[in-house]
This record gives sequence, structure tokens and C-alpha cells, in this order.
Amino acid sequence: MTIRPTPQRCTVIAAVLATLLLPLTACGGADASAPKLAADAALPDKIPDGTVLRLGIPDAEVALKASGLIDEVEGYEIEWANISGGPKSIEAFRADALDASTVADIPPLFATWTDTPVKIVAVTENPDPLENPIYELGVAPKSKVESLKDLKGKKIAYSPGQAQGALVLKALDAAGLTQKDVELVEIQSVDDTFANALAADQVDVAPLGGPQLTSYLAKYGRDGATSIKTGIRDDSMLIYGPEETFEDASKAAAFKHFLGLWVKAEEWIRKHPDEWVEAYYIDHEGLSFEDGKKVFETSGQTIIPKDWDAFIKRHQETADILVKEQGQPDIDVDDLYDRRYEPVVAEALKGGR
Repeated sequence: MTIRPTPQRCTVIAAVLATLLLPLTACGGADASAPKLAADAALPDKIPDGTVLRLGIPDAEVALKASGLIDEVEGYEIEWANISGGPKSIEAFRADALDASTVADIPPLFATWTDTPVKIVAVTENPDPLENPIYELGVAPKSKVESLKDLKGKKIAYSPGQAQGALVLKALDAAGLTQKDVELVEIQSVDDTFANALAADQVDVAPLGGPQLTSYLAKYGRDGATSIKTGIRDDSMLIYGPEETFEDASKAAAFKHFLGLWVKAEEWIRKHPDEWVEAYYIDHEGLSFEDGKKVFETSGQTIIPKDWDAFIKRHQETADILVKEQGQPDIDVDDLYDRRYEPVVAEALKGGR
């Protein structure tokens, strides 16, 4: 069956986010009077005075500040927004309140399917994606799920426009089940919504990752809460933004410089794991050092590929699943990638790895 967000839900989300993002919309947007940078034009190097990048990349903000690399921002300003994930970032793009954000591989697809053209400009992967997945399936305290086969007949939290939703579909397929064999409960995975649904027995199973999974098990493990691994690769993460960001020559040039700093920041994280755990998982996410270290050593580590071909191939496979299971239009995901930034990232990697 086809499951889509209801118009009422989208209207409410848009209204709430428009209110929250109003202060950010006053400045920093693309200059409508400036000529557009063609998609096949070389990325400019010159960054005009007054250029501003509005970024919803919280981990990059923390890493740049903790490492001191923030001092290398030259010729432009960064306005940071504590926004990431598909629903919030897409609504921020629509409100012209954000130039780029970090998400998994599903939001760019749904942005495109809902008439919000976007471009992907950087990607990351996990060094050992099957052993250390981003998400596990959290299990409610009163539910008995020990393997994917046990999903039959269960209520499963399902966010069709997010990576967690795609993971649910892949898990059902791996178990030889279909959507008819389970009850998909449509809930957006924002903040602790999935964990709260599990704790309240509204669902039996929900994909949880990182700090959310760690916190859920710490709070409810004594009551019987558990989790299981899916054995499915789910490590695709990327930086994307509305097409307008990269059609603006000023922002395109600034983003070219920013990605060089982003690569340096990722390298700093790799070389300073304890400092990173302290700055991000403890100070920013509110975990203990032990829990933060555990998250980092499993799903928190990343690598940056120099070549995007394999990443794009996997992305296409995921898109094809959503086309089949959700009735979405066919899509060529290669069109979503601004591959002018691929050599920018590759060149930056030469200096640090």
C-alpha cells in the first residue's frame, strides 16, 4: 500500500517551523537579482564580502569550534542553526531559512518528490557498516522481538520520508514479510518521538540510533526494553541543500571553502576521539562519557569517500525500493548530486589522510 504524509500534518509542521525559523529568514538568503551559476559552470573561488552560509550541520559546528578550525573561516560568515534531519531541513529550505543541512539518504528523495529541488554536495560512510549500524530496531518493554522474523504481526513506527522508514521496508523484505504482515504506525522521527512511542507501548518496534538508542535502553532496559540489529547497511549520510544555494555564485564559492574545513574537522575528530566525545556527545547531546564513547566507537565514526560512484549506486537501490513500496515516481538519483564538489572533497582529503 502507499503511505504518504497527510496534508493536515504537513500544514501543521510547516506552520510551526515557519514560526521557529522566522528570525533566520531576514538575511542570508540567495540574491534573487544576481545571475545564476550554471550547473555545469566551474565553481568560483572569489567570495564577495557579506556572503553568509546558513548551516544546519550541528556536528560540524561543534567540531570546528572544539578544534579551533572555526578561526579559518575567511571571507564569509556562518550562521548556525540547530537543525538537521529530513522534516526540519526540508521545511527550512522551503522557508528560505537554511542553505544546507546534514541528513541520511532519504530526505533528498522526498524533497525532490515534494517539489523542493535539492543538491547533494558531500557524503560520508561508516568504516564497518554492518557491524556498527547507525540504527537498531528498538523493542518495547512488553514486546517480544528477537529477530526480524518476529516482526510479523507487530506495530512498527514508520516515517516514510526518513531513513528509518526505508530501513523498516528493507527489514521486512529481509524477513520475507510485506507491509500487509505488520501494522505500520506513521510517526515522524523527530527528537524522542520513536523512543516515547516505544515506552508508551504505542508501537512494538521502532528504529533508533545513536544517543536516542543509548538513552532509551538506559531508561527502559530494566523494564525489558531491548534492541536488535537488522544486518542491513544503513550508514549513508550526506550534506545537501536547496538548488538555490549552489546557483548563487557567492554561496557556491563559500561552500567550496567550507567543505575543505569540514574535511579537516572530520580528520580532527578521528585524531581526537576523547575530546570529540566530550564536546559533542556529552556537552551537546547530554550523554555520559561512557555512553558517548560507545556511540562514537560504533555508529559515530565516519569516512569520507573520494569517489561517489558506489555511494550513488546504493542510493539508487534505496530509491528504487521506495518507488516500489510507496508508489513514488521513478527517480535518477545521480541528478541530485552536484559532482563539482566531488573533486573539492577529494583534494581536501589529500591534505589530511
